[in-house]
Amino acid sequence: MKKIKIIANVCFVATIGLFTLTSCEADADNLGSQFLDGNAANGQESSYPVIAYNIDNKDSIRSDAKNLTNAILGAFDEPVFGMHKAAYVTQLRPSAYGTDFGTNPKVDSVVLQILPSYVTDSVTTTTTTINKVSTDQDSTKTVNTYPLVKYGRAKIGGNPVKFKLNVHEVTDFLYDNTKTYFSNQVVATGANPLGTKQIDGFVRGVKITKVGDNTELLSKDPGIRIQLDKNFFQNKIIAYQGKNELSDAASFIRHFRGLRLSVDENDGFLFNLNPNTMSVTMYYSNDVTKDNTTTRQQNTYTFDLGTSNVHFSQFTFNRPSAPSAYTTAMGNINKTTGDAKLYLQGAGGNGAEFVIPTSIIEGLRNVYTQKKAGILTAKIRLYSDESTWKSAFAKPSTFTVLQKDMKQFMDDQTALAGAGYIRVKATNLDKNPAYYDITITQTVKNIVEKDAENKPIVINVGDFTANSQTGALLGWNYTSRAYTPNRVVLVGTDASNVNKAQLQVIYTKK
Repeated sequence: MKKIKIIANVCFVATIGLFTLTSCEADADNLGSQFLDGNAANGQESSYPVIAYNIDNKDSIRSDAKNLTNAILGAFDEPVFGMHKAAYVTQLRPSAYGTDFGTNPKVDSVVLQILPSYVTDSVTTTTTTINKVSTDQDSTKTVNTYPLVKYGRAKIGGNPVKFKLNVHEVTDFLYDNTKTYFSNQVVATGANPLGTKQIDGFVRGVKITKVGDNTELLSKDPGIRIQLDKNFFQNKIIAYQGKNELSDAASFIRHFRGLRLSVDENDGFLFNLNPNTMSVTMYYSNDVTKDNTTTRQQNTYTFDLGTSNVHFSQFTFNRPSAPSAYTTAMGNINKTTGDAKLYLQGAGGNGAEFVIPTSIIEGLRNVYTQKKAGILTAKIRLYSDESTWKSAFAKPSTFTVLQKDMKQFMDDQTALAGAGYIRVKATNLDKNPAYYDITITQTVKNIVEKDAENKPIVINVGDFTANSQTGALLGWNYTSRAYTPNRVVLVGTDASNVNKAQLQVIYTKK
């Protein structure tokens, strides 16, 4: 597999089942009796339906700086879930306040730089010779082109996908980075963009070196660079030299309230970017007089768009017109007997819950108390729905798993973390169907053996995020859900489908 330069982990979500119990040993109408069979405590695996149903997240998710170590931008449309469009809003702050721009300062150019995630081991290199640069020596220009890490289509109608990327001024005050924002937040912007650029599915890095000694004259990381309106910055920044608006952070973020990045198109792909590596550089010149001679001096003034600023993702969804399988399912969620199909989608889309029926728990408890048999492993197995989700788009590889209303990791995550615990094992992701095993051994043992409450288990597309240095998870409420674009349809509670959502238990004598 290709190595990918990306922080974000893509994710997946799943499921729940049914009141009627079936196993490899008993009929559905003989509920619980198989737990008392003579073979029940001999290290045997049995499978039982669970109550699985969709959870409507209202196409919204918290997407501010607290949960946004990455962001997505772009648009993608497919027939099952419909259109998903992503924009990005951020404040910006200068690298220094109260700057003296000198005499007769004039903005020459302004550049916004975005450093998206890209595939590092897939590169196309072009080299050209530049004759007689300012050093009076030939130089070599090398351009390395890398594919973006993206989700969606590379081509539409046989033509490569291209987006018109727009940058607008935000005119609403965004407060500070402690404010909570959700992905359906709307902000007002200026009528005309400050800059636009056509982008494709690639990023390019540039390096210029002298011929001969290879002295580096210029180096730009692979990224997207957008020229912004220099007159706007002349009037918004330079014209306010010496005024309160540029004197401190509180004044500045009320004066220049932010930027919004968006695309015009409604289909193509979603790509990943790191908000904390974005920057705006203003190139300006001013008069310098020495020995009665006035010359122009070149300078730069940079703006930080990183963690100190408010930033959040905005998501727009256009779901398939009713009646469709999606709209029918989401309009008829059945928490009593379950849903036949589960529609899981990241970045504000739907999640799912599953409930282990009380009768199954009681049967396992009888085995534990009467036959002295304990649970060795317990997992939920979930299959992708091969009749509905036939797309070639990457399936989620993992997902978050939590108990409903419990503001903490599940017992499995904490009790088994140091014992080779794998929360989600994904199999055959490149095939149809794929399947997922969600380990819930400790949770089920606590319910059966310690009378812990049998709460629904909640699954969402995404993963728990970790400290980049230590690898330790940051907390139950730190996830990649807000920037995971993947989606999949799973088989839920469907008695007619051999791949229905199941609880699989291996129990054995103590």
